[in-house]
Amino acid sequence: MPATLVITRNVESRYRGYLTSIMLELSAGVYLAPRMSQGVRERTWAVLSGWYEALDQGAIVMAWPDVKKPG
Repeated sequence: MPATLVITRNVESRYRGYLTSIMLELSAGVYLAPRMSQGVRERTWAVLSGWYEALDQGAIVMAWPDVKKPG
């Protein structure tokens, strides 16, 4: 299970509440999960992107290593 990083900017407080329930908040708007399964990552992205589409505010980035790809 690879680490997952989420960075948010200018989003509503619901994002922070949700993300801090499943990830470590390293700094304001920066969240890390050292071991997050693909299923949890996909569900998390579905929730975040659904809110983003409904609210149309701020920015969200999610990154994780793909062990099947070189680099």
